[in-house]
Amino acid sequence: MRIARFTTGEDPMYGVVTGELDEFGQPDPESMVVALAGDPLYVGVKLLDQEYKLEDVRLLAPVLPRSKVVAIGKNYAAHAAEMGGEPPTEPLMFLKPNTSVVGPGDPIFYPRQTNNLHFEGELAVVIGRICRDVPPEQATDVIHGYTIANDVTARDLQKSDGQWTRAKGFDSFCPLGPWVETDLDPHDFAEGRSIQTHLNGDLQQDGSTQDLIFDIPTLISHITSVMTLLPGDVILTGTPEGVGPMEVGDEVEISIAGLGTLTNKVAQR
Repeated sequence: MRIARFTTGEDPMYGVVTGELDEFGQPDPESMVVALAGDPLYVGVKLLDQEYKLEDVRLLAPVLPRSKVVAIGKNYAAHAAEMGGEPPTEPLMFLKPNTSVVGPGDPIFYPRQTNNLHFEGELAVVIGRICRDVPPEQATDVIHGYTIANDVTARDLQKSDGQWTRAKGFDSFCPLGPWVETDLDPHDFAEGRSIQTHLNGDLQQDGSTQDLIFDIPTLISHITSVMTLLPGDVILTGTPEGVGPMEVGDEVEISIAGLGTLTNKVAQR
């Protein structure tokens, strides 16, 4: 089930997106959005009699993290190598504020404090319930679904600061979307799903979730051994090799097989 958050020009709503995705992760032109009674994380999936053409609505960030975005660094060996380091021996965690989240089609703002702004296409996990100390074999029980993320990074600030809060925490540095897919489990990604990033139509990242160093159950177990996760919290699972700079006016498209495509343009802040 693909659950979107959207607006028709009035208050945001939640809905179920119908139709199939093509080979490029784009929805069928006849796709519809069937409205829901509220946020399914809290009221469940309660369909209403309202339907809208997908092309007639504006998609928003499909989830608003209640407290945090927990991101994982260097979770693909080739990306660790391109960053000039070795893969970590345990998951490398950092936080992005929930105020960094924007939706599909929203601008990524280029801050004046950086001269080296990078894209990082990633698989994102949306948490479905309050959880702590989750064993890996029970990870599926706490997952609401999956979406696509861009872990936008001011690479020069990441290097100069020595820690990553400012480099990854600006407003608009966590695009999410286009919806949350609930009908998958961690094994689908362990077996491998393509993840690609295009910059102005040119392929930059071409990886597979099969290459994750730490799989999704391991990440959930590790994170919840440290902190409690709340419904709507998001985990960014790491990026494949091929990250690179963006400039004002560039368009970034991140696609994951079975999840769709997240598209954003870079704008001057």
